[in-house]
Amino acid sequence: MNDTIRPATIRVFVALAPPDDAKDELARALAPAYAAHPGMRWNRIEDWHVTLAFLGELPVGLADRLHAPLAELAAARRPLGLALRGGGHFDERVLWSGIAGDVPGLHRLADEVRGLVKEAGIPYEGRPLRPHLTLARARRGDLDGVPAGAAVLDGFEGRSWPAARLHLVGSGHARGPAPVRYRDIDSWPFTGA
Repeated sequence: MNDTIRPATIRVFVALAPPDDAKDELARALAPAYAAHPGMRWNRIEDWHVTLAFLGELPVGLADRLHAPLAELAAARRPLGLALRGGGHFDERVLWSGIAGDVPGLHRLADEVRGLVKEAGIPYEGRPLRPHLTLARARRGDLDGVPAGAAVLDGFEGRSWPAARLHLVGSGHARGPAPVRYRDIDSWPFTGA
């Protein structure tokens, strides 16, 4: 008998992921911020992603409705040429790296993904896309690290890379000091001509 309790819901989003060498390049640029502000809630490098549509808490299994439409979309699209550039923050609480390259194509892709989500019958009340890669969050009472981290990334220009896969991602809840853990529910290569 299996005593493992499965969650009834999972946080779901659709995203792109930079390749490891682009993430490593950004991590090297962030080294001074890591050293100066170890108390920030740094996202794990393997979890860095560019969110196209955040769907929030969904019943486990509801995301299955997205597999076929997202696979079809990826098969019809070519990879986007993107790069990580500079940094900034939201309300001195969230540190991010900016996205450069085919940003208009990124917006079109996000619009298509969001349309598919709605067509699949999944409620979606998303915010306008602000392309970025979230790096860290400030802890309560320590808001200095986020602006300082953004300053470290002034002038950062990462190499260009092809966004080669579309990812459907799930995460559990992060309560307390533990980082959020992400896992691919599924992913599909961009193979369009």
